[in-house]
Amino acid sequence: MNDFILIYFPSYYLPATWVGGGYINGTAEYVYLPEYGLAWAQAPFGYALSLVVGGLFFAKPMRSRGYVTMLDPFQQLYGKRMGGLLFIPALMGEIFWSAAILSALGATLSVIVDININMSVVISALIAIFYTLVGGLYSVAYTDVVQLFCIFVGLWISVPFALSNPAVSDISVSAKEPIHQSPWLGKIEPEDKWLWADNFFLLMLGGIPWQVYFQRVLSASSATYAQVLSFLAAFGCLVMAVPSVLIGAIGASTDWNRTSYGSLAPKDKDESDMILPIVLQHLCPPYVSFFGLGAVSAAVMSSADSSILSASSMFARNIYQLAFRQSASDSEIVWVMRITIFIFGAFATAMALLTGSVYGLWYLSSDLVYVIIFPQLLSVLFIKGTNTYGSVAGYVFGLLLRIGGGEPYLKLPPFIYYPGWVTVEKTHHLTGDVEYFVQQRFPFKSVSMVASFLANVVFSYLTKYLFESGLLSHKYDFLDAVVSKHSKEIMDKATLVSNHDNIILTEMAPVRQALGASVAGTFTNAEILSDDGPSSPESFHSGN
Repeated sequence: MNDFILIYFPSYYLPATWVGGGYINGTAEYVYLPEYGLAWAQAPFGYALSLVVGGLFFAKPMRSRGYVTMLDPFQQLYGKRMGGLLFIPALMGEIFWSAAILSALGATLSVIVDININMSVVISALIAIFYTLVGGLYSVAYTDVVQLFCIFVGLWISVPFALSNPAVSDISVSAKEPIHQSPWLGKIEPEDKWLWADNFFLLMLGGIPWQVYFQRVLSASSATYAQVLSFLAAFGCLVMAVPSVLIGAIGASTDWNRTSYGSLAPKDKDESDMILPIVLQHLCPPYVSFFGLGAVSAAVMSSADSSILSASSMFARNIYQLAFRQSASDSEIVWVMRITIFIFGAFATAMALLTGSVYGLWYLSSDLVYVIIFPQLLSVLFIKGTNTYGSVAGYVFGLLLRIGGGEPYLKLPPFIYYPGWVTVEKTHHLTGDVEYFVQQRFPFKSVSMVASFLANVVFSYLTKYLFESGLLSHKYDFLDAVVSKHSKEIMDKATLVSNHDNIILTEMAPVRQALGASVAGTFTNAEILSDDGPSSPESFHSGN
């Protein structure tokens, strides 16, 4: 099989994991918005730290165990059905991420050719889906190179010209003093500190369990090289965010009445998400604007393909091939990927049209990934003895607690009102419509994540004890997670040794309770951080 050809992305393009259209446009948007500013533009720092944490703790075990996609460890330990369930939040993350990219690309095209933003999003989606269908992996490989180069050169060439425009005040002054709007540095009010922390941890830890990240890590030549790449990519993410921050600051320091844009500022036209292309278009000379907008367009478009392709690759391998068609040929898998590229692209386009904020879509992309997949990844890699029952419990707990808090970006009302909730009023400047929504200041996303993790561990050990002690009959193990032959091979001292093309069972220890073991020995996979661990996923999950 050529699974590696279908799924692996070049590892040396790791900075392109996060640096793309949503990254540069979303960062500029939040720095520009008067109610937020740089203090709330958390994505560059959050995603950079996610690469550091991923490199320190997750890159080595994932790479050394020989996994092919991010869902592989879940399906091997929890079964194909649970792997299919975990594919749903992973898919939603990819769709929201793709929607953020398409929204950013639509905003750029709207400024360049002066057409309706919704039409721009649809055109952008059609272009991105077409070249992803035609180019496949090669479209990702080559456009990632173009993407990073275009962002770095195009934006840095444009920034000095925008800064020197007569309509732009000194950004060092407007950082702390209100000139045309609130200072662009922003501030964190005391009542918002838990909300800020909740969002920051969402970006930092929710940026780890992504196929678009692990597909680059898993294609590294060694586990150590994968770690080094993650650290270098984190530095690259911060460097690439600097021009976006400056452009957001420039937008906040501009007297727009003295520009070709018009008398009203972008924030007063509900066009804050378009601030980066607006600055390039109206504050730079025509030749610089042409080059800068072209560079941004290329960068935004190039980041659309990798997200859509990673979602389709996960579906093709982990859902279609492993769960339904184990004998599927290479050409069949390729056709499945092409069909799902079109379907997932259509979903992403719908989300981009529904949610107007690039940065809002950016947050949403890591939301369910943080609440559901991250605690599952912690459990499957670092906690001994978790099983499918615990995984299902963690999934349900995390999902209910998260959805219960509502989501203003998707106009989803809450049915759980956490402590400190407030009603916020939002006015649409163009229409004058007033919208009210509930803002949860309690860190309920992080609480949902921790509850999901604890539920996984507690229910795993509870069901294991109930079945192994005989309190529950083995016939009730309907998920085949504790007493089945498959579960025994993974959890109860089974060692599989490859002899040419045959798999031989060489050791089977009797099932026994581990009630007398120490807490540290029972719950911690200490060998996961060692380079000398077993080379296969199955032997890794066997006991000591």
